[in-house]
Amino acid sequence: MSKDKIRIGIIGAGNIAQNAHIPAYLKMPDAELTAVCDLKESRAREVAEKYGIKHVAADIDELVSLKDVDAVSICTWNNAHARAAIAAARAGKHVLCEKPMAMTVQEAEAMKKAADESGITFMMGFVNRFRADSKAIKEIQESGKLGEIYYAKTGWFRRRGTPLGWFTDVSKSGGGPVIDIGVHVIDLTWYFMGKPKPVSVSASAYYKIGDYKTKGVGRWVAFDTDNLVFNTEDSASGFIRFENGASMTFDVSWAINGKETGIYSNIYGTKAGISLDPLALYGEEADYLVDSTPVVGKENSFENQIRHFLDCIKEGKEPISSADDGLQIQKILNGIYDSARLGREVML
Repeated sequence: MSKDKIRIGIIGAGNIAQNAHIPAYLKMPDAELTAVCDLKESRAREVAEKYGIKHVAADIDELVSLKDVDAVSICTWNNAHARAAIAAARAGKHVLCEKPMAMTVQEAEAMKKAADESGITFMMGFVNRFRADSKAIKEIQESGKLGEIYYAKTGWFRRRGTPLGWFTDVSKSGGGPVIDIGVHVIDLTWYFMGKPKPVSVSASAYYKIGDYKTKGVGRWVAFDTDNLVFNTEDSASGFIRFENGASMTFDVSWAINGKETGIYSNIYGTKAGISLDPLALYGEEADYLVDSTPVVGKENSFENQIRHFLDCIKEGKEPISSADDGLQIQKILNGIYDSARLGREVML
């Protein structure tokens, strides 16, 4: 690394890079954006010019070979996460990888192996762990105030919220709302539960109304909308069992004929329960039921995430969203799709 700054390469210059990663890095005095690459070279050049980035690499291999790149943010389609992460790790570059970790468990295992062998910092982009309310819930859970956590419910319902672009092409994304927004709520709730080892999944996925033509509603549009394909699920639900006897239920949708929920996560323990959005603690005081509301400020979760990544690199500590966490969540995600396809519970 340079004396004062960690030099960052951006792999994939699309929405998540331009709207989240790059703005967050620009707020960090000890980070410098030095390189960018994208499947579309013209887009990489536009981003480089806009943000004063020195190098526009032709591809992933060229970017990770640059001497003035210390770490990378992987912001590509899901199908390139593994290739980018393994190339970066083998080149000795620290890695922040957007969710999900990969397309398959085998890819995730190869990514973790490459990171372990190289000794680099590997961090998953599970950004919801860095919300102010999420941090409060985690601290309360770790304090023991909830007691033994034995059950949780989580989900995210969009009534009409199917994105337009690569997200609906399973060859690029790996799936629909399960791997796009389900990964957020399942990971966050698992994190709140203390990260018990997942052992089985029973799930259903539905291919019904996701490619809707509803009037009066828009769609979130990815940068690339040429060659549109729609072959992913539009909603899913399921049940996850853990080694310690705890369980989690989940429901997610891009499109469903029901009320939108936003992210929700409800944790149930033997001493108390807690919920996210609204942030509320449900317990007892002097043998009376008591509901309380922890007060937290507003924070930018992407800035918190990038700050943590940089600190882990500088201090040589393991990120709170590690490669092993990414692998465990990948097992759950692929287990959901396997269970839905087979019509039965699957062991992970």
